[in-house]
Amino acid sequence: MNGPFDHVLRRKQLEQFACLLAERRRRKEKALHKQRGYWDEETGEWVGGLLAFTKYFWHILEPGRELVTGWPLEAICEHLEAVTFGEIKKLLMNVPPGFMKSLLTDVFWPAWEWAAMEMPHLRYVAFSYSASLTERDNGRFRDLMMHPDFQAVYASAFRLRKTGETKITNDKHGFKLATSVGGVGTGERGDRIILDDPHNVKESESEVVRDETVRWFRESMSSRLNDISKSAVVIIMQRVHEDDVSGNILATELDYVHLLIPMRFVWDADEEGEPYPTEIGWVDPRWTPNADECDGELAWPDRFPEDETAKLEDTLGPYATAGQMQQTPEPRGGGIIKREFWQPWPPGAKFPAFSYIFASLDGAFTEDEQNDPSALTIWGTFENDEGNTRAMLVFAWRKFLQFEGRRLYPDKGENQREFMERQMKEWGLVEWTQHSMSYWKCDRLLIEAKASGISTAQSLEARNRNKNWSVQLEQVKGDKVARALAVQPTFSQNMIYAPLERNWCRMVIDECAVFPKGKYKDLTDSVTQAIKHMRDMGLLQYDEDIRAQQVAEARLESQQTRLENKLRNYLPGTG
Repeated sequence: MNGPFDHVLRRKQLEQFACLLAERRRRKEKALHKQRGYWDEETGEWVGGLLAFTKYFWHILEPGRELVTGWPLEAICEHLEAVTFGEIKKLLMNVPPGFMKSLLTDVFWPAWEWAAMEMPHLRYVAFSYSASLTERDNGRFRDLMMHPDFQAVYASAFRLRKTGETKITNDKHGFKLATSVGGVGTGERGDRIILDDPHNVKESESEVVRDETVRWFRESMSSRLNDISKSAVVIIMQRVHEDDVSGNILATELDYVHLLIPMRFVWDADEEGEPYPTEIGWVDPRWTPNADECDGELAWPDRFPEDETAKLEDTLGPYATAGQMQQTPEPRGGGIIKREFWQPWPPGAKFPAFSYIFASLDGAFTEDEQNDPSALTIWGTFENDEGNTRAMLVFAWRKFLQFEGRRLYPDKGENQREFMERQMKEWGLVEWTQHSMSYWKCDRLLIEAKASGISTAQSLEARNRNKNWSVQLEQVKGDKVARALAVQPTFSQNMIYAPLERNWCRMVIDECAVFPKGKYKDLTDSVTQAIKHMRDMGLLQYDEDIRAQQVAEARLESQQTRLENKLRNYLPGTG
């Protein structure tokens, strides 16, 4: 092989070998794309599925920019794959900005389903607050599939027909339509409804615009499904307001799988001390049994390191940070009763010896969850190390209850505990209030002196003539906001304590933090009624008032001493 054409032959052989290697790589990657993604414990990497597909074709849409992966991308892909495999029909994902939500959900995922999963018949209708955003993503979707590298792997899967940015179609009767919230005049229906950021952040403060968007979501968007039993809805967004589309879904407990990824981790656990998984078993990997080890940990430090995240939070401010970064929107300024106003009681520590325990009730008679619930908070007062009185939230509940429950009788062979558990399910407002007063050994029950409150007080008095607690009807003045503003200084001066790790406690703090823009106001009303009661009784005096009183008493005592000394000097025999 030393002839004049040997180099040409060798080059041809090398080219053939390179083609074989490229084909082998394509087939290997194609197999990885088709399988479901999984975490390989040996390599410590996420293997296969939608994320592998995204990595392989990333250079087409983002040339020159490295794909920074992390568990947030894996979590989003895992839940989108569950939609593909029919395990999730309705998916809500709340993630911070910059987490590739549009690229993954509205570009790579549809392309993955059409090509790798061999489902080119699927029809997508993509919505956003602006059609320009979904049309932008449709352009990316088209550019991805028309690229030679994509065609080299999936040219045989389908052929594109219409390639406009508004609508893209293929020869298998599939299409992808880009439109906007409210822009459903085409009458198209889809197998996948994608709602990517339904709210414009700049317009989120407009109640009219926000309510119209939520109304459209509830009344119109769901009608765009091809098959209500098989088609899927995927919503991915950052939170902008308590009453946004996500807030409506969560508040009304619609049947959505909820993937929540806050930028900084907020520890939470169920009553057994375990983390809350999504319906497919996913748990935030930052979670540990010890809250101190993981609270505040960043979601994606490789892409959003601490210094850059802190700068972004400073730029956004506390209101936008709470909604867009943490996915827990609160009123601008953090609400009237801010979260940081509540003083934490040490986790697991025994409550102090209370000198006075009482309950504050905001009652409503209904089992219909469209109406207002009833809410009860229980409080105790105690003295701190300086001898000043402080208050603690001891317990709380919020329930949709009828006025009085149905009386049951023990079944044969049923023990006391079993009978009690069965009976409690039938309790109404009166029974739950009576039980709470007895269990916590309360001294007094406060009830707002309105029609429903008077009825509750009368019924409790009739049922509990030999009780060790009294009922006090409270006259309420001013609206709910005015009452909250009136007790705000008591909170801001660090006089109210709470066991923050308890689920019921977080429920109270969450409602107070978003008041008056939250869905419920009943616990907040109970709280403000309780604080006002303690203030009126003189149990919660501001430290400044106490010091002023002490100074005034000292001055008076000094004046009396000087007067007495003068009298001794001028009046003989007074010594």
